[in-house]
Amino acid sequence: MLDPTPTEAIDLVGRFDAGQELPETMRADVRMLGSLLGQVLRESGSPGLYEDVERLRTATIAAYTDTSPEAFARAAAIVESFTVARADEVARAFTCYFHLVNLAEEHQRVRILRERDGRPEKEDATDSVAAAFVRLSAEVGDETALARLQALRFHPVFTAHPTEARRRAISTSVRRIAALLEELDASLRGGADERRARRRILEEIDTLWRTAPLRAEKPSPTDEVRAVMAVFDDTLYTAVPHVYRRIDDALQGLAAGQRPPVVRPFVRIGSWVGGDRDGNPFVTAKVTRKAAGIASEHVLRGLERTTERVGRALTLDADTTPPSDALVALWHRLRAADEDAAADIAKRSPSEPHRRILLLIARRIAATRTRDADLAYREPDELLAELRTVQTSLASAGAARHAYGALQQLIWQVETYGFHLTELEVRQHSQVHRTVLAELDALAPGAARSDLAEEVLDVFRSIAFVQDRFGPRAAGRYIVSFTQSAEDLANVHRLARYAVGPDAEGPTLDVIPLFETFADLQAAPGILAEIVEHPMFAARLEATGRRLEVMLGYSDSSKDVGPVAANLALYEAQAKIAAWARETGIELTLFHGRGGALGRGGGPANSAILAQPPHSVDGRFKLTEQGEVIFARYGDPAIAMRHIDQVAAATLLASSPSIEQRNEAAAEKYAHIAATLDTASRERFFALVKAEGFAPWFATVTPMEEVGLLALGSRPARRGLSVESLEDLRAIPWVFAWTQARINLAGWFGLGTALEAVGDEALLREAYEQWPLLRTMIDNVAMSLAKADARIAKRYLDLGDRSDLADLVAGEMELTRAWVIRITGGDDLLENRPVLGRAVKMRSPYVDALSLLQLRALRALRATAEGEKPDREQQRLLLLSVSGVAAGLQNTG
Repeated sequence: MLDPTPTEAIDLVGRFDAGQELPETMRADVRMLGSLLGQVLRESGSPGLYEDVERLRTATIAAYTDTSPEAFARAAAIVESFTVARADEVARAFTCYFHLVNLAEEHQRVRILRERDGRPEKEDATDSVAAAFVRLSAEVGDETALARLQALRFHPVFTAHPTEARRRAISTSVRRIAALLEELDASLRGGADERRARRRILEEIDTLWRTAPLRAEKPSPTDEVRAVMAVFDDTLYTAVPHVYRRIDDALQGLAAGQRPPVVRPFVRIGSWVGGDRDGNPFVTAKVTRKAAGIASEHVLRGLERTTERVGRALTLDADTTPPSDALVALWHRLRAADEDAAADIAKRSPSEPHRRILLLIARRIAATRTRDADLAYREPDELLAELRTVQTSLASAGAARHAYGALQQLIWQVETYGFHLTELEVRQHSQVHRTVLAELDALAPGAARSDLAEEVLDVFRSIAFVQDRFGPRAAGRYIVSFTQSAEDLANVHRLARYAVGPDAEGPTLDVIPLFETFADLQAAPGILAEIVEHPMFAARLEATGRRLEVMLGYSDSSKDVGPVAANLALYEAQAKIAAWARETGIELTLFHGRGGALGRGGGPANSAILAQPPHSVDGRFKLTEQGEVIFARYGDPAIAMRHIDQVAAATLLASSPSIEQRNEAAAEKYAHIAATLDTASRERFFALVKAEGFAPWFATVTPMEEVGLLALGSRPARRGLSVESLEDLRAIPWVFAWTQARINLAGWFGLGTALEAVGDEALLREAYEQWPLLRTMIDNVAMSLAKADARIAKRYLDLGDRSDLADLVAGEMELTRAWVIRITGGDDLLENRPVLGRAVKMRSPYVDALSLLQLRALRALRATAEGEKPDREQQRLLLLSVSGVAAGLQNTG
C-alpha cells in the first residue's frame, strides 16, 4: 500500500490477494496510488507516521492470513501502543487508502465496460436492454417486445438518508484523481504527459490527506439537495440520453441516426431530498419550494447550454437544407417576441434557418430560468413542440442525421427532465396527519392553528406552487409512511381541502401508501381494495388511466421480523398486490424502499428484479437510491450508464413468459421450505430482539450512540432521546451500527437456524439453483457475512455484559456461515462469485485495522464515569474510524 520501492509494493499487494486473480492493470493502479500515499505520509511532517502505518498494515495482513489468536493480538497491541493523536493520523491514512482503492476498482470497472462496449458476445440477456430485447422478442414476437420496450420505465428516487459518511469535499477530490487516472491511461509511457499526470495525482492525494475528513456540522436539507445536484451535473444529464442512444444504435444498427429512434425515454428521476419530512423537522414547506427551485435552475441551465451548443453546430445552409413552412412560421413568431436578438442572430447566420431557431430557443430557455414572462415557456411541452418542428424540417430537407443526432439527444433530455429535473416527492407519517386532523376537526371557526398544523397545511400549498411554477410532473406524489388503513390515505385529501379551502382547486395529488411493518404488509391488499372506492382517490385513479403506485418498505419490515421473514413477507405481499391489481384493471407500479445495505433490501438490483413475483414488475421498476449508493452507481458516467442499462434490461425481461413461469413454479414448488424458513427465522430473531434489555445492550456493543454524533445527514438518527426499545430506533442506524461492529446482523440473522430447520442439504441446494428468491437471499447473505469478521465481532460483543445474547449472535453467525457455504459450494464464502470475493478480501485486512482503532476509542468512551464529559479526542478517533470503515466496506446503511 505505502511502500517506498516498486519491488516491495508488488510483493505486498500480492500478500493479501494471492490467488485472487487481481487484474494487472488494477494491481498497477493500487500499487501506484498506495506508493504515492506513502510518499505523502512521509512528507507530512509527522515523524514516524509512515512507519507506524506500515507496522499496523503488515500486522493486520498477517492476522488475516494467520487466524491464530496471537497474530490478531499483535495487531491489537500495536493499536493500543499509539497515542490518541497518532491513532487519529493512522485512521485518516487508512481511510485515504480506502478512497484510493475504491477509485482503482471503479477505474478498472470502467476499463472493462469500455472493452465490452455493448458487444453482444460479451453480454448475456440481463446485461443490456438490447440483449434483453432480443431474448424477449424470441418469446413474444417483435411487435409485442417493441411495445413493451416503448412502455419501459425505470424510476430511481434519490433520498437524503444519512448513510454517506464521506464529505462532499472528499468525493470531489476523489473525482479529480479519477480524471487524472484517465489522463495517465491515455499518456505515452515515460513521456512528459505521464510525468505530469503522476505529479498531479500526487498533488491531489496530498490534498485528500490534508482535507478534513469529518464534517464540522450536519448538512442542512438544502446542502443535501445541492449534493444530489452534483451527480446530475457531472453524470446523469448526459449519461441518460447516451443510454438511449446506445440502445437505439444496437437495435437499429446502421440505420440508427438516420430515422426516428425506436427507443422512448424510459428514465424518470425522483427525489425525496427536500421533500421527505417523516421524522425530519428541518424539512419544511419552505425547504420543499427551495429544493424544487434549485433542481429547476440546474436543468434549465443545462438545457440552455445544450441547445446553444447544438444550434451553433447546425450551420446548414438554406440552399442545401431548406426550411419547412412550419419552421419559417416558427421563426416569425420567435422574431416577433425577441426582435433585437433575432436581428443580431439573423445577421450572424443569414442563411442558416435551423441554427437561428435553436439559438432563439436557447434564449427562451434562459428566459424561463430567469422568469422573463415575455419570452419564457409555459411548460416543457411547448419547448418540445418547437424542437420537433426543427427536427421535422431537417428530416424533410434530407438532413436526417442532423434531425436524429445531437438534436434528438436534446429532445430526450427535455422529455426525461422537463423543467423540473427531479420529480419531488413528499413523505409524511400517518400519525402526523391524524394528529393534525383531530386538531382541525375540533377547532372553532377563526381559532388559531398550532405550528404543526400550519406547517402540514403549508406543504400542500407548496406542492401547488411547485406544480404551477415547474409543471405537474415536478411534484404531486405524496407518500404516507406507516399506512395502516384506507383512512390514512383519505386523510391526505382531507388535509389538502383544509389547506386551500373548500371551493379552491388544490394541487394534483397521487397519494402513495407505504407499507413497512410485517403486519402492514399482510394488510396491504385489503387496504388497497378499500381506498380505491374513496371518491377523491377513485377520481384521481380514473384521471391517470387507473395507474397506481404502492411503496414497500424493506428497512422496518426487516427490523420488525428479521431479514429472512421480511424478504418472504415482501415477496408474498407483492404477489397478492399484483394479483389484486390485475383483477381490478389497475396498472400497478411497486415502489421498492431499498437501502444500500443488505439489511435494508440492498444488493444487486437486477438479480432482485428477476426474482420478483409474476406481474409485479410489468416493465416498471421504481426504487430508492440512498446515501453512498447514489455516488457508487451514478458518480461515474460509464458506471451510471451500465447500471441504468442493466436495471432496465432486468425490468424489461422480468415480464417475459419464461421468467414469470419460472418464478411462479419455484414459489409453488418450494412453498413448504418458505414456510419453515419464515417460522424458524422469525422465532430465532425474536429470541434475540425481544430478550429483556436487548435495546440497551445493542447500544452498548455497537457504536450506535456515537453514530448519532457523526454529521452524516440532516435527519435525526432516532425518534426519542434514548434507546429503550427497537421502536425508538430508525432502521438506518440499526443497520449502520451492526455494520460498523463488523457483525452485519441485520443482513443475515436467523437464516442459519432457518436452514437448519429445513435440514435437507440436497433439497436446499436444488432450491438454491431453481428458486431465484432463495438464491438472491443466500447470495446477499454470503456477501454480508464475508464483510463481517467473527474475531472483531467478538470484541464488540464483549463490550456488553450479556454473554447469553453475545453467544446467541456468535452462534447464529457461525451456523449461518456454515450453511451458506454448504449450499453455495466450495470451502469459503463467495467462492462462486470470485470478482466480489476478491474485492472483499482485498479490503478486509485494512478494515480490520480501522475496526481495532474504533474498538480502542469505544472502550475509552465507555469507561467515562457517569457525569463526566467524554474525551473529545477519543470521540474524534471513533468518528474517523466510522468514516473509514464505511469507505472500506462500501455499504453502510
